This record gives sequence, C-alpha cells and structure tokens, in this order.
Amino acid sequence: MEKDTILETTGLVKEFKGFVAVNDVNLKIQRGHIHSLIGPNGAGKTTCFNLLTKFLVPTRGTIRFNGIDITQAKPEQIARKGIVRSFQISAVFPHLTLIENVRIALLRKLGTSFHFWRSEATLNVLNDQAMVLLAEVGLEQYANMVTVELPYGRKRALEIATTLALEPELMLLDEPTQGMGHEDVDRVMNLIKKVSANRTILMVEHNMKVVSGISDRITVLARGSVLAEGNYAEVSANAQVIEAYMGQENTELAGAH
Repeated sequence: MEKDTILETTGLVKEFKGFVAVNDVNLKIQRGHIHSLIGPNGAGKTTCFNLLTKFLVPTRGTIRFNGIDITQAKPEQIARKGIVRSFQISAVFPHLTLIENVRIALLRKLGTSFHFWRSEATLNVLNDQAMVLLAEVGLEQYANMVTVELPYGRKRALEIATTLALEPELMLLDEPTQGMGHEDVDRVMNLIKKVSANRTILMVEHNMKVVSGISDRITVLARGSVLAEGNYAEVSANAQVIEAYMGQENTELAGAH
C-alpha cells in the first residue's frame, strides 16, 4: 500500500443470493483528497459504501486502512481507528440544543461512560470545544437553539460538526446534499470543502455540481463495477460514462459547471 493511500480495496465483491451488487472493485483513496463515488441508480454505490463502513461484510476481497487489513473489523472498531460515516440518517437529537448535540458527540470520543458525576467544570471544557466545532461549521450563533427548529441544510451542517467531534481521519459522507435547495447545496458544498483541510473525505453524491465543484478524484460505478476513474474533466468526457448516465436523472454530466 502506497504511503499516501489512506484507504484501499482489492477485488471487493458483494453477492446477495446470486446477485453481484459489487463486482471486483479496486479503490485507492489518496490522503487529503475529496474522493467522490458516483454512478447511475443501481450502480452499487450504497453497497460499496456499506462495505467500507462495515455495515456489510464482503463476499470476497480486502479493505485496508492506513495499511491495516480491516476487512473483518466491526463498525465500532473502524470508528475508533478514525473512519467516521455521516449522513446515512439524520444523526442528531432533534429535541436537544445544537451545543448539547455536539457535546454528546464529544463525550462519545471520551469513551462509553457519560461522566454524569463529573463537576460542571468538565462540561464547561466540553462546551468550549463544542463552540469551536459549531463555529467551524458556521452555527455558533444557533448554539442554544433546539435542533428541530433548524432549517434542513443547517441540520446537515450540525451533523458535520458532530462527525468532526469524533476527530475522523477519513470522513464518509453519504449523499450530503440530498433533498436540498440550491442555497443549502451551495452552503454544504462550501462547508465540505472547508472541513476537508487536513482530512480525507469519501462521498457518495448525485449532484454533479457538487461533484465537479469539490472533488479531487472521482470513481464511477456501473452495474457494480468500476467504469472509470479520474478528475471531473476526464470522467465527464468518457464515452462509457456518458452512455451509462443516459436515461438517468443526471444527464447533465458535461454541463455541471
């Protein structure tokens, strides 16, 4: 495994009762990159993501993180190693304030015990850390607002803050702009770009504006296999990629800019 490769899969296969959802996928995620996994509906993106985050066990193949084989590791084990997944569901408590949500994420980082018996000073330290994280995602002025009152796009920003609280080395974002209007898409896209400093991000994303705007590298899946890989200019000009996207909702491959 090359030194600047943070995550690598070799011959990754997932079969469901004879149906091959992921077929011989070789991925190399470079340290410090924003790497996007795209493809038409049914391409195997979500299954691939579930294999990487250990929600599913591969039928065959290996997954290495920082050179260590994590193919058989459990989700909580890889989280401790620094791989944190966000966005597969809304991962916040709606009836707590924003600062309370981030504080819970910080407590998780300390371990399984919630330290309820500790002095208030301990919580104040966490409050300071939580405010720093809220500021990083542009939400410090909403710290004491109840989360359920937040607009959708800002809820996603809060999820990024709770993910950052776990100090991920590799952040996995599952369709971070799904269901958003243009304004929220732009905000979350800029936020992902901002928090990617000194981190590696792998995301599944349908919105080609987002993919073209912030991806360093893109892997295109189709029918469970890697169809193409490269930067946006390379993959959007690839005849096989264009053909795979025809008839899908994202035919604007070449016109995302």
